[in-house]
Amino acid sequence: MGFISPNLPDLDREAWARGSRMERMRPMVQDWAQAGFSAPDAVLVLYVVKIALYCFGAAALTALTPGIGDLGDIADWWTEPIFFQKVVVFTLLFEVLGFGCGFGPLTLRFLPPIGAFLHWLRPGTVRLPPWPSVVPLTRGTHRSWLDVVLYGALLLAAVQLLLAPGQGGRPGSVGVIDPLLFLPLLGLLVLVGLRDKTIFLAARSEVYATLAVFFLFTAGTGGDTTDMLVGLKLMMVLIWWGAATSKLNQHFPHVVSVMMSNSPVLRSKTVKRRFHRDFPDDIRPSRLSANLAHGGTVVEYVVPLVLLLSDGGPVTAVAAVVMVCFHLQILTSLPMGVPLEWNVFMIFGIGFLFVENASVGIGELGNPLVLLVIAAAAAVVVLGNLFPHQFSFLPAMRYYAGNWATSLWCFTPSAIAKLDASVAKGARLPAAQLETLYGAETASLLVHKGYAFRAMHTHGRALFGLIPRACGPDHETAYAPHDGEFVAGITLGWNFGDGHLHHEQLLEALQERCAWEPGEVRLIALESQRFWDPRQEYRLVDAATGELERGFVHVSDMLDRQPWAGGIPVHDVVTPTVTAPAPRTLTPEV
Repeated sequence: MGFISPNLPDLDREAWARGSRMERMRPMVQDWAQAGFSAPDAVLVLYVVKIALYCFGAAALTALTPGIGDLGDIADWWTEPIFFQKVVVFTLLFEVLGFGCGFGPLTLRFLPPIGAFLHWLRPGTVRLPPWPSVVPLTRGTHRSWLDVVLYGALLLAAVQLLLAPGQGGRPGSVGVIDPLLFLPLLGLLVLVGLRDKTIFLAARSEVYATLAVFFLFTAGTGGDTTDMLVGLKLMMVLIWWGAATSKLNQHFPHVVSVMMSNSPVLRSKTVKRRFHRDFPDDIRPSRLSANLAHGGTVVEYVVPLVLLLSDGGPVTAVAAVVMVCFHLQILTSLPMGVPLEWNVFMIFGIGFLFVENASVGIGELGNPLVLLVIAAAAAVVVLGNLFPHQFSFLPAMRYYAGNWATSLWCFTPSAIAKLDASVAKGARLPAAQLETLYGAETASLLVHKGYAFRAMHTHGRALFGLIPRACGPDHETAYAPHDGEFVAGITLGWNFGDGHLHHEQLLEALQERCAWEPGEVRLIALESQRFWDPRQEYRLVDAATGELERGFVHVSDMLDRQPWAGGIPVHDVVTPTVTAPAPRTLTPEV
């Protein structure tokens, strides 16, 4: 693998380019199965450096706390409760600035490698309010100076907490941050989120904001942290259990096989091929992938419970080591979307909450409001799995489940030109960024590597299989499919797997700006699978004329198909009374 250049499969590029879309995808899928995305080593170094800077930044800012000690003495003060508080705030700030999830080349973000604050401090960019018809003063999709000010105030509130002194605490301790200082941060997150749900999600509020709520449960100047620590422990267990619950499906083994094939630690192609049934002809997950998937789910249920109920000693130590290894395995696989700092944070949380404070048990909880917060968070997880069309996959904690709302956007060349000309944004679509970096030929190969990633998941079979229904007989020549993740990334400033950020609401916001003609843009939206429902709903939408069709695909059909199979059976199809005009025959796909 090159240090700067991507390592692409060896094939006859002219013959490859003459194939159909699915024929072009097949060798990319097969190459992913044994080499992953094949990112240059420079990209891997970039992410390692970023993790190191994240760790250094959290420690260095905490070292500025009066009385805590120098950075070089961190071994003496890493167990201070105020350090955990500041790590939570720093991680929230790191994420909402765009340096965490969704950063850099492994999310096909190159020029620039970041959106977030470059986007959200710019008036006129797109914002998506969650309930514009219900919440007053949130209508519209244009970012105003008010939105910029609110976002800036959110950043300042986080910085204020990072520089705050401690108060109270036992002798020799610097105490904890004044609980009242967390109210501006939490309040601003709510206000910003009501104006733009993207920022609320980008802050990873379901983790860090919820954890910050428990910082309110410190007993005044006495600095008693018992209720805070119990609440934090319960929330950490809920995060693990929520994620484990969402993995009780048939999709998750596909996530494991794709992630392990992309691992930079596993350099052996022979080993990576074992994660698939019969390389190169059957790229469905092997028994090894399924066992890893389901075994990991069991670990995520059982070991956190042991950590919660044990009070130190060998049992706690063994359980802690198991969960550290669990997160290290994810971290070193460098999964696409790169939730790297989250895994580092969880490892730190294991050490601070369950090892250092193992003696603080749930029986010592004094304030019942802690349980109310946990119950509310748990309710969102349950409802998010029962009614996934109404909840983001983040608060529903379906992080690695493989059961996500997704979309494909099929653009004509004229539609892309209007997108570039009419929408305020900091970057072009990844295909254009790659062409600038590597030229058209290599860019096309890398774009198809991206197709391969999506198609190797169950939902990808449906998305690509529905293209002919959405775009008609000219779909091969008239349209270029783009993953909805990347459309959201450039137009909203952030993307991390939430398909509800790039469904109809974003399409309508962009249509206001671009005024696409009928047939120029076709959206294929696929909703998550509900618990106990063997189907997933899809919708086909034209940007100019609205919904063309809706129906269901069966999960069993997605499981049975190879990533390059093409069309997929549909069921319970509903079409509007007035159908949209058919797309025009346009210039070939690039």
